[in-house]
Amino acid sequence: MTKTSILMSLLLVLAGCQVAQHKVRINDVTFNVTVADDDSSRAMGLMYQKSLADDAGMLFIFPSSQPRSFWMKNTLIPLDILYFNAQKKLVSIQADVPPCRATTSRCPSYPSKRPAQYVLEINAGLAQKYGFKPGDTMIIELKK
Repeated sequence: MTKTSILMSLLLVLAGCQVAQHKVRINDVTFNVTVADDDSSRAMGLMYQKSLADDAGMLFIFPSSQPRSFWMKNTLIPLDILYFNAQKKLVSIQADVPPCRATTSRCPSYPSKRPAQYVLEINAGLAQKYGFKPGDTMIIELKK
């Protein structure tokens, strides 16, 4: 076998493999999520990302439940920010949050109305489209 045929065989095998995805489900809606569960990944969030699929999001996991506040510095797409308590109940929604375009002043912050341990960022408008409301439960499926 040549190097090219070995490479092609390997690519075919890899194409058939499914990559395990982290998922969250709210009501009957499932999102494939990237998890931010340490200070570095939480600080980076969705900064500089130019687009986000409608079935995708970022799940922020914090070690404890407390009042949370997010801002949109260097975030290029509008988002809905959903705050969940330690029991994974939706406690607050910041809908249609615009990117922060300020270059000289501080970006506004978007706080939770109640303490939160989990925060889900999804495309703006999806919370309303799917009718998410306080009290809805989020189910988290983390893949190893």
